Formats: sequence, structure tokens, C-alpha cells
Amino acid sequence: MLAERLGVPFVDGDDLHSEANTRKLASGVALTDEDRWPWLDAVGRVVRRGDVVVACSALKRAYRDRLRRHRPDLVFVMLSGDRATLEERVRLRSHAFMPPGLLASQLATLEPLEPDEGGLVADVARPPGEIIESIVGRLAAGAERLGGQ
Repeated sequence: MLAERLGVPFVDGDDLHSEANTRKLASGVALTDEDRWPWLDAVGRVVRRGDVVVACSALKRAYRDRLRRHRPDLVFVMLSGDRATLEERVRLRSHAFMPPGLLASQLATLEPLEPDEGGLVADVARPPGEIIESIVGRLAAGAERLGGQ
């Protein structure tokens, strides 16, 4: 929805995982940093090409820093919610290789955006349309600070 609203392409970062990563995730095994580095570089090559919205789990500061190597002005939108809401969303979601059991490992790995990172946090408890309009408004209001978005 965000990509459509901004008029830019959308890429699901999960489509960029290697076959080995996909098999590992499908079996309920969390990825290690070593598993993620090549994937993050694949995501980085996509964002380097131009304006695009990429959905991906850049959970750690080090992952976001790795992506910024490809595009220094990258802006992150971190979706946030309480655990119960996230569990419900993951359970209701149709996903080829991300079992709900991996949510706990993702939350354990998650490092919030730091003040010096270009980005914003959006609460997923609101209806999707409201979330998108809030993100777009906040991006427009902070265009200089957020890398010109």
C-alpha cells in the first residue's frame, strides 16, 4: 500500500532470499547474521537502483547500516506493535516460508531505530489506510532529515 501511495515499485525482500535461507526458515530455524549478509546485499542492490519500497526485516542496526552502504539516504519505516497484535498478524498471514514460531526470534533480535538513523516508527494497531497516510505525511514533513523522501 505504501509503494502504491508513493507511486514507486514494491519489492518483497523475502523474494530475495537464497534457496538455502528459504529452506532454513520454512523448517522453523532462524537465520544467523552470516545467513543474512548476502540477502541484505541483495536488498541493497534493489534500493540502490532508485526509489522503491522494500519490505524486509532489517532487525538490527548492523543490518540497516549494511543497507545504507548501498544507499546512504535510505529511510526506514519500522512497523511496531505489541506482541499479541504481531502474533495475530503473523498467524493470519499467508507466507510461503515464515512460520509463526519464528516471531519470537525476530523480536529477540530486534533493535529499535536509533535517533541518528533516518526513519520513523509506525504503530500497526491502526487500520492500514491510516498507517499509510501517517507514514506519507511524516515522510513529507521530514523530507530533509529523512533523506529527501
